[in-house]
Amino acid sequence: MNFTGKTVLITGASRGIGLGVAKGFAAAGATLYMLADDAGVHAAAKALGATGYVADITDEAAVAQVLVGLPRIDVLINNAGLERLTPLDDLSAETLEVFRRVLDINVTGTYIVTRQVLPRMRAGGRIISTASVWGRVGEPLFGAYVASKHAIIGLTKAWAKELGSRGINVNAVAPGWVQTGAAMHSLELMAARCGEAEDMLLNAILAGQALPGLMQPEDMQGAYLFLASSYAANITGQTLGADRGEVPW
Repeated sequence: MNFTGKTVLITGASRGIGLGVAKGFAAAGATLYMLADDAGVHAAAKALGATGYVADITDEAAVAQVLVGLPRIDVLINNAGLERLTPLDDLSAETLEVFRRVLDINVTGTYIVTRQVLPRMRAGGRIISTASVWGRVGEPLFGAYVASKHAIIGLTKAWAKELGSRGINVNAVAPGWVQTGAAMHSLELMAARCGEAEDMLLNAILAGQALPGLMQPEDMQGAYLFLASSYAANITGQTLGADRGEVPW
């Protein structure tokens, strides 16, 4: 798992899983570029000896501008995403706008970044996107997010077929419950909707795992590092569940 001499670009890298994975690649010697939609990415990148950029991944011109000064990209981690409630019975204009925004970031943004990076990727390159266990199952009230993660798994399969002749591997990681700000906010909303205490709901969720305990962002490093490494040279079009056995894959 030595990435010395390899260039890695991670989106959504200022916090959560993106930052946790960035720490893993930095420790493995990669030349690291971190992209996020908030200025916090600069401090996060500096702490890792990396370079940080701020851009909205749904803005193709902004993404293209970030990439202007970047060299060859060996590994792209499509991690940026938005997780929000979008209840079907909420007929407000605001909820419709949130629905569109979730899909725009999680699906269209992933497409934009990937197609902009592709000209900088050679044979042996790796594209790894962050899906979710909710990309294999349904979860009430989170329709847009669930749909977007199903889409990521679909894009992974399609792009693997499309880019295989170029020697580029395309895979996804599907995390289970990880202690990130986004996940804990969703837990708060779920608990409020069902009138249950957050800790009780979390305990019930974690009880469905084969391995106990709430994962931390750094726990995701192994899955991404493996798929980016030479050990995964014959793996493409796959989604690797990293969920402690919550969902049978």
